[in-house]
Formats: sequence, structure tokens, C-alpha cells
Amino acid sequence: MLRRAMQLVLTIVMIMSATAGGMLATAAPAQADECYTWGRTLSEGMSGADVTQLQIRVAGHVDYGEILSVDGSFGPRTTAAVTKFQQAYGLAADGVAGSQTFSKIYALQDPDCTPIHFTYAELNKCNSDWSGGAVSAATAKSNGLRTMWKLEAMRHAMGDVPLTVTSGFRSTACNNAVGGASNSRHLYGDAADLVGSPTLCQLAQRARYQGFGGIFGPGYPDHNDHTHVDGRTSRSWSAPNCGV
Repeated sequence: MLRRAMQLVLTIVMIMSATAGGMLATAAPAQADECYTWGRTLSEGMSGADVTQLQIRVAGHVDYGEILSVDGSFGPRTTAAVTKFQQAYGLAADGVAGSQTFSKIYALQDPDCTPIHFTYAELNKCNSDWSGGAVSAATAKSNGLRTMWKLEAMRHAMGDVPLTVTSGFRSTACNNAVGGASNSRHLYGDAADLVGSPTLCQLAQRARYQGFGGIFGPGYPDHNDHTHVDGRTSRSWSAPNCGV
């Protein structure tokens, strides 16, 4: 009788432990997200596809002139970018991506992974399948997504003012039709031409803090009516009328 009682107690303890373990296991992500769900806290020294997804979303939160590598490796620069993202949205700024950081990212993205204030259609007014450029359609579309997340960071940094994109990805045919340069970054899907309010110079000046390698605006040939930003990995800026 005593043995059966002890077995019953042990069984109850095991069930309670398993239940608690299940609750802990499902509590790791801040929430399930239709686009992408992180399942672990990320910090410096870690690597993986989930780090890559994080880097895409924080690459616009960098220092002046910095370009964050989206390489799946959580190093000091990613820590700094996560910290700036957290500061930008009023979160505890420790450079560690946990439930609060992921919850904010979930709130900022649509089901197709684009940031809430930009769409694939907005970044591709040429052809919907992203083909015909200098890279594969999949790469061009991926580059477009990265550009949108930088624009989302820029939009927020400027006071959440709308940014108007007049040109993004172009196929070779589209690029030729508008007289674009033969090596235009638009062919790679990582470029955007901006107009409207804020002013073109404000856009060119602010872009220096959002991870854009290419910035061209007023005073640069054929750029007096728009500010161009792109994701090249080396810095090339010219907007003489704006001090850039």
C-alpha cells in the first residue's frame, strides 16, 4: 500500500514537471508570428539563420556611415544595432534580442515580412516577379526587403513621417527606358529613389545614419529631383547641395 502511494506521488510530480516544462518551452518566443518567429533569445557570440533574420530588421539602426553585415553572426556591431533599435522604440537597451525586442519587430512587420509602412509593390514598379535585373529574381526581392527595413528605420528616425518611393527595382528593360546607368543599383533591387516631404536634403543627410552605402541627391548629376539611397557595401555619397 505504501509503495502504491509513493508511486502515485511520483507520477503526480512527473506530470507537474512535464507540464511546467511544456509551459517553459512554449514561452520562449514572445508570440507566434505569421512572417517569422524567433524561438530563442539572441546575444553576442551566437550565429544562425535567426540571427540573419534579426540583422535584416535592425540593419537601419547603425552609427554614422556604418553598414551592418547581414551574415548570421551576432558580433559587436549587431549588438550595437540591436541596442539602437531598442533605444529607438523605448525598450530596455541591453543589446540582447529577447521577447520584448521580438514583440516590437512582430508589431512592425506584415505577414509577408515587409515592414508595415512599405510594400513589395512600392519597391517594384517595374515587374512583379523581380526578374530581368543584374541578379536573380530571388536575390533582387531579398535585397528589396532589406532596403525596406532600412527605410522603416529612417522613417521612424525622422519622426514617423511618410517616405515616398518613386523608383525601386528595375529590370534591364525598365532601367534602359528611364535612362538609368548601366550599373545602376536599381538592377540589384537594393535601391530606392525618394521624393516629397521631408526635403531631399533632409533625406540625404538622414540616410547617412541608416546603413545605406550609396546616397545621391541634389547637386549630383540628374538627382536634383530626388534622393537616391542603396545598399552597396562600400560607401559612395554625393549630394553637394546638401553637404553630403
